[in-house]
Amino acid sequence: MQAVFYGLGAAVIGIIAMISYKLTLKSISKFQFVAIRKKWVLWLFYPIAATITIITQNEEVLLFVAAGMIYMLIKAPPKWINQSANSLLLTGIGFWQFEWGTLGNIALFFAKAGAFVFGSGLAIVPFLHGGVVTEYQWLTEHQFVDAVAVAMITPGPVVITVGFIGYLVGGFPGAFIAAAATFLPCYLFYCNTSILF
Repeated sequence: MQAVFYGLGAAVIGIIAMISYKLTLKSISKFQFVAIRKKWVLWLFYPIAATITIITQNEEVLLFVAAGMIYMLIKAPPKWINQSANSLLLTGIGFWQFEWGTLGNIALFFAKAGAFVFGSGLAIVPFLHGGVVTEYQWLTEHQFVDAVAVAMITPGPVVITVGFIGYLVGGFPGAFIAAAATFLPCYLFYCNTSILF
């Protein structure tokens, strides 16, 4: 049996090597001079990340995130990089565009959603639709479907959609207030019950 396991170990190493080769071709480029020259940044990051992973025997998530951000900035630099310092404060892109009255309505509506909707994460979707699309008309049907889709493809609960809806309605302050108001009732309820028991 020991010989069989030695053979299986060699086979697994071969499979991992084949998969690594195929992933390299799909993720970075083919092993051709023209392709390597075109994707030189990826070919720079690839051996560095592989070496660090081999030495530390750990996948450094921040390393991969940093490499992705650098690659994104090199290949598709945002317009605000070439603009004035005001752009660095995220002004002029809808980030801070909101109305104070709307923020109050967002806080009240999402606090009700967090306090009175029970069940799975999807239970909040009809309630949000009734308020966001029908009652307040902050979003169109299409925008609401997009907001739910964003929540479904991101890790975490579907309730994350409230932050996206808040952003569409009131920029960053709207996103912050929508998320805080949704989770505040649960937090207060938890704190009160833990004090009692």
